[in-house]
Amino acid sequence: MAGMTVSAPAGSVCPSCRSPVAAGLLFCPSCGTRLAAPSGPACAVCGAAAQPGARFCGVCGTTLGSTRPGSPAIASAPRGPGGIALLVVDENGRELSRHPMSSDETTIGRGDADVAFPEDQFLSPLHAKLTYRDGQLLLRDLGSRNNTWYFIDQPYKMVDGDLLLIGSQVLRFRRLGYPGPHPPEHDATRRMGSLIPSADIARLTQLRADGSERDVCHLSPGRHLTIGREKGDWIFPFDPSMSSVHAQIRSEDADFVAVDAGSRNGVAVAVRGEVTLGNGSRMLVGDKLIRLVTP
Repeated sequence: MAGMTVSAPAGSVCPSCRSPVAAGLLFCPSCGTRLAAPSGPACAVCGAAAQPGARFCGVCGTTLGSTRPGSPAIASAPRGPGGIALLVVDENGRELSRHPMSSDETTIGRGDADVAFPEDQFLSPLHAKLTYRDGQLLLRDLGSRNNTWYFIDQPYKMVDGDLLLIGSQVLRFRRLGYPGPHPPEHDATRRMGSLIPSADIARLTQLRADGSERDVCHLSPGRHLTIGREKGDWIFPFDPSMSSVHAQIRSEDADFVAVDAGSRNGVAVAVRGEVTLGNGSRMLVGDKLIRLVTP
């Protein structure tokens, strides 16, 4: 029947890693290889067969033709690193060089790395690592001096200690917590002070190249912050890499969410731990802007 997917028969083995596969499975439990391709349209997230003309997957509810927010899988990637390529691009997106990912782990750096850029003085000898694991492509910083950055393509809820790259500005997000009760006044006279905003619970700090702090912008519940070169609440008129209106920090109750406001160069977050990438994801290592592509 059109659109159906045939699962693995009893006693079969994975064509990729040759591991035994139980009957009824659509993917290899060892390496994630699809065991049978659907004969019709398929969901890019869960792989289930989709009825022709359907807008949503009947299994996981994902909008067909897109990935679910936060989905770790590279939707259009083959089940294995083969075919994934790292494209070094310029600020206009033009390809400068291509570096295929030929194994499950690929390191990037200035020195003895799988993908090396010895002329890039902003790269550490071993700067970052890409790992293909269980059908996911993961990015990790290897303790580099200048961080590894990935560009957000959807609103990003910030956590304490995050570093944002907006234009050429590095901004650090820190939570302050809610203010405690005021100490008792021994004088009956009330103290005057600014009433709006009533409380600052976080702040963004501009960092210099040596790590020292420069300007600080406080964040309070219910108040959005717009950042840009010409317009906004926090303006950087001398940053040519920043768009006129570049980003917004939105207040969502006690959380703050970074949003790209349609900027030319995007908004990036420093990698902490492992970050999952997808087809078309962009990252910055040293001064190299890299875009991931799959067949």
